This record gives sequence, C-alpha cells and structure tokens, in this order.
Amino acid sequence: MRIVGFERDGAAHLGLIDGDTVIDLQAVDAKAPADLAEWLRAGKGDLKPIAELAKGAPASARLPMTGLKHTLPVARPGKILCLGLNYMDHVTEGRYADNVPKWPSLFFRTLASFVPHEAALLRPRASTHFDYECEMVAVVGKTARHLTMDNALDCIAGYSVANDGSVRDFQKHTSQWTMGKNFDKSGSIGPSFVSADELPRGGKGLKIMTRLNGKTLQSDNTDNLMFPLAETLVYVTQGITLEPGDVILTGTPSGVGQAQKPEPVWMRAGDTCEIEVEGIGVLCNPIIDEV
Repeated sequence: MRIVGFERDGAAHLGLIDGDTVIDLQAVDAKAPADLAEWLRAGKGDLKPIAELAKGAPASARLPMTGLKHTLPVARPGKILCLGLNYMDHVTEGRYADNVPKWPSLFFRTLASFVPHEAALLRPRASTHFDYECEMVAVVGKTARHLTMDNALDCIAGYSVANDGSVRDFQKHTSQWTMGKNFDKSGSIGPSFVSADELPRGGKGLKIMTRLNGKTLQSDNTDNLMFPLAETLVYVTQGITLEPGDVILTGTPSGVGQAQKPEPVWMRAGDTCEIEVEGIGVLCNPIIDEV
C-alpha cells in the first residue's frame, strides 16, 4: 500500500496511490482523517481501513498523480527521531574516524525543519555550508516500549525517504547537533509512505543514493547500517515510548557534500537534489536561497 499526503483546495488530504492515480480519501468520506498518524492510532497500526474506504471510491475521487501538490506523508509526527553516524564509511570520512560510536547516535529534528516532495529546500542566509544526506525513514504504527529483537519490527507500519539536510558549520559549533540539523525548511520527507509488507523486513537490502543536479554523490545499501532498524528500536524503547506516527530517520551513507574531494560540494540556489531509496521512491527538491 502506498499513501500520499497532498493539498487540495487549500486543505490537507490523504490519498491511496493506485497506478498513476490517487484515491482522495476525503472525497470518499469528508470525515476521514487527513493525517496518516490518526489512521495509525485508530487502527493500532492496521492500514486495512484505508484500503476498505478506498474500495468505495467514486470516479470523481480519483486524481492524477501528475501535478499533485504534496504534503508530508505524516502531517504531524509526534516525534522525529534521527540517527547519525550509522554507516561506517560515513563515520570514517568525517571527524569521527577515531571515535567510532558504540551506541546509536540519536538526535531530534523539528517539524518546521522539513518540507515535502517537490517543495523548495531553503539555503539559509547564515551559511553556505548546506549539505545533503540520503536516508531511509521508518514510520511507527503501534505504541512501543521495551521492545525485543523478536518483536521490534512489528511496530513499524511502513517507510519513506528523507533528505536530512544539514548546515555543517553550525552543526560543528558545539558537540550538540541541534542547531545545524534544524534550520527551517532544510530537510525533506516524501514522496509517499510505503507499507511495510511491500518491502523487506526492516527495510534491509535496499539501494540508497543521492543525486545532485543528476550526478550521483551517495550510493550504498541499507544492509550496511551499523545499527539496523531492529537494534535501534530495541535501544530507543528502553527509555522512550514510540507512538503511532512517530518518524525515524535511519542515517546517511558516505559521500556527503562536506567530504567530497578536492573540495566540498554544497547545495546552492538553482540546484535540484534527488534522494532515492529502492522500492520506496524518489524524493526531489529544488534549492532556493533564503531572502
């Protein structure tokens, strides 16, 4: 199942993708939730009610995917939890080469720091060191605490794609990454949500890459996560309760802009950045300057 958030007539909508069309759930039932998190909470992670509602869709509820104005796959996630330093080659290309993490490196991002598919990423006035990071995203479907390796992945409803856009000089100002990872409209998530049953368990074995202006700068496989999703969930839920609609960014591979040779490659106004995760989709965003 593939689900997309979009805007129609100035209002938030949620749709089920069917080929090259999307079934507008609010056009089927005006009372249907427009935020995927609400469906996940109501169904305890079960997405069958969405499929059932879509079965009764009239022809007028079908819209072409072309020209859709995307919104975030989860409109208002309760938490946006991110992993840093989760591919060894990325660790060794940067300043942590002599300090390989023994535990998942976790940080949070704010909702305001993300835009959806095809919306512009904002290079800030304060910095030219605007970097890209391709990441696989996991979306939590059920409330989870004290998970084990046997049941950890049962709480994941599905997956998406993210660009964990980073303002590198601000990220390095202190040992805490919050500022460099949370500039307004510096990252993106999309284009859609893909249910877990359509992908390998835990999102393993998927090709992941970044293309900037058509040139591939990052290319790896989610098999190479240092802390795979199941292990990360077990670690996190020792202390943090995960809830339906929470979003987890699983880390970026090597090839980030700051590590490019002979000189760093930063995102600039006029650029287009594409993030692709096999089986999930291609997230595309133009870059503009903050005015």
